[in-house]
Amino acid sequence: MSAQRRIVPRKAIGPIGVFVLLAVFCFGWIYPFLWMISASFKDSLELFQKGLQLLPDSFKFDAYVRAWTKGGFSKYFVNSVWTTGMSIMLVVARCALAGYVLAMYDFKGKTLILSVLIATFLVPTGTTIIPIVGFSQKMGLLNSRTGLILAMSGGGQVTSILLYKSFFERVPKSLTEAAIVDGAGFMTVFAKVILPMSGPVTATVVILTFMFAWNNFMLPLVFTFGDPALRTLPVGMLAFQSANETDWSGMAAAGTLGLLPIVATFIALQKYFVSGIAGAVKG
Repeated sequence: MSAQRRIVPRKAIGPIGVFVLLAVFCFGWIYPFLWMISASFKDSLELFQKGLQLLPDSFKFDAYVRAWTKGGFSKYFVNSVWTTGMSIMLVVARCALAGYVLAMYDFKGKTLILSVLIATFLVPTGTTIIPIVGFSQKMGLLNSRTGLILAMSGGGQVTSILLYKSFFERVPKSLTEAAIVDGAGFMTVFAKVILPMSGPVTATVVILTFMFAWNNFMLPLVFTFGDPALRTLPVGMLAFQSANETDWSGMAAAGTLGLLPIVATFIALQKYFVSGIAGAVKG
């Protein structure tokens, strides 16, 4: 009887009810993003008078002009593209190599290395900023684009390493053994045999690294503090905030400009992202 009581409400809701509940949930989740886009087309007066209204009275592009020209976002956008692109290349190369070695070779200390990597999940990200800055200062890398790229790509990246490791463990060793018999060395086997097979996992790592590097605020803030010309988009949003007032519509336009590349990248790679996660988990 109790089982029937639990089942009846589910049947009573039906697919239409489930769809309505999911639609309400999804709208509540995306409402802040829609509000930010809407606010970017309003002036300051309309923004405060009709703050919760999504559709503006008229679409004004003044905020985007201020963000792109006066706010310097044309320069910050190029900085973000450069630092994010280089960070992705370094992370993919490093994590793929680490995952390949951990998956294909047995050596002393392998279990310890995996344990340390997994343990880093418990370390808060903010606690690593001080040693990174101190080390970079001794190396003379502060206020430089190279230092920022190395700082953003030199973290643990444990998730990416484990994704590659799980995927490479499913690759038949006969492929690598055949390549070695043909005279291929370690890097040749990795670059020409193993890495081309890991397209879905690489796409997943690209998305994860892109989101981290593109949205990172603290590291770019510290590494570009002495040279504002090196600022990235998240740090550049500080230009719309002063001691006396804040350009909210300009900040909303800047946030929209920063959000578009992430959405476009995820839409382009979502198929590979899903298959990469599914394949790694299955492995």
